Amino acid sequence: MNIFSDIIGAADQPGFREDLHRLDHAHAVDHLRLSRSDLARRRFRGLTDAGREIAIALPRSQQLFDGAILELKASAALVVRVETEDWLRFVARDAATALRLGYFAGNLHWRVRFEGDVLLIAVETERRVYLDRLEPMIQSGEIRPLRTAEVAVP
Repeated sequence: MNIFSDIIGAADQPGFREDLHRLDHAHAVDHLRLSRSDLARRRFRGLTDAGREIAIALPRSQQLFDGAILELKASAALVVRVETEDWLRFVARDAATALRLGYFAGNLHWRVRFEGDVLLIAVETERRVYLDRLEPMIQSGEIRPLRTAEVAVP
């Protein structure tokens, strides 16, 4: 098992981009796919797309990111890729309900962000967990789930 204790650089840096492009054409770039929440970890074991078991042991001064290069040799490379995040989207019927929804999400330590009047909740476990907790507010019409492309209408 290889242990990686340093981030060499970023895949989009000019000095590395050409080498990675060449290796990619030779099918010699392996990826370690991580969730956004895994980026904060400094010590763990993982499995690359090619099936290699690896260990990460980074110093406190370094943090993983999308495109972090962990290995770059003439014949192979290993690059971190962050999986696309899934977000649930909700709109509240009024300001008081929006405040209650935000308070509720905060108490459950859910990671959220805002797009205008829409509250987005990061899906970090099964979607059903979030929807079950919010079901009373959905059923009462206090909040309405939105599809990804749907725009909230005041």
